[in-house]
Amino acid sequence: MSDTLFSLPDPIEVPIHGESSFYPVGRIFCVGRNYAAHAAEMGHEVDREAPFYFTKSAANAVLSGATVPFPSGTQNFHHEMELAVALGKPVFNAKPAEAADAVYAYGCALDMTRRDLQIRERNKQRPWDLGKDLENGTVLAPLTRASDWMPEDDKRIFLSVNGDVRQDATLHELIWKIDEIISHLSGYYHLRPGDIILTGTPAGVGALAPGDVLEGGIDGLQPISLTLSDPE
Repeated sequence: MSDTLFSLPDPIEVPIHGESSFYPVGRIFCVGRNYAAHAAEMGHEVDREAPFYFTKSAANAVLSGATVPFPSGTQNFHHEMELAVALGKPVFNAKPAEAADAVYAYGCALDMTRRDLQIRERNKQRPWDLGKDLENGTVLAPLTRASDWMPEDDKRIFLSVNGDVRQDATLHELIWKIDEIISHLSGYYHLRPGDIILTGTPAGVGALAPGDVLEGGIDGLQPISLTLSDPE
């Protein structure tokens, strides 16, 4: 019997809407600049040759409805509303038609970002981790099984802060569609159940402050919310 020095926190588990079961999160992959208008507002053009990715730690994720402290080390903390794709089957080197079959569920997510740190590190050609992989930096709403929901182009994706709508688009604006993302990413990783892919954010990202209440949604999925308290 091994002598483990200490125990680690249990992985975050996301509720499945309408069920008693939970989805344990293993890895979180994020697609960058997957909405042209968002890329433009950040001063970039979209690379249409292939999607690109960054990762976030599942240990830093929280569930919708949480109240979390405004993070340390930033003066420009941003919201990013996203569609999350949860995988339920192993997939590797898959064609788009095969990749789509690996989707277990969909849900709303927030990719919270210390924008000033992200830009600072990017300008120095260094990794974005300080800007992106922060504590409480991924927010996940209850998931809806893929058999009960499809990511049609006309589905609205939106986010409000203190009741004021900031992000408002449709999934039609996704540059890389779900099957294309999974297919491409599976060329680099053996994707597996527990993997979640955040598919990018539409235009309208902006700064937040302690006390702000975020509420978002995607047509047909369970809504998402987050409240920011004072810094610790």
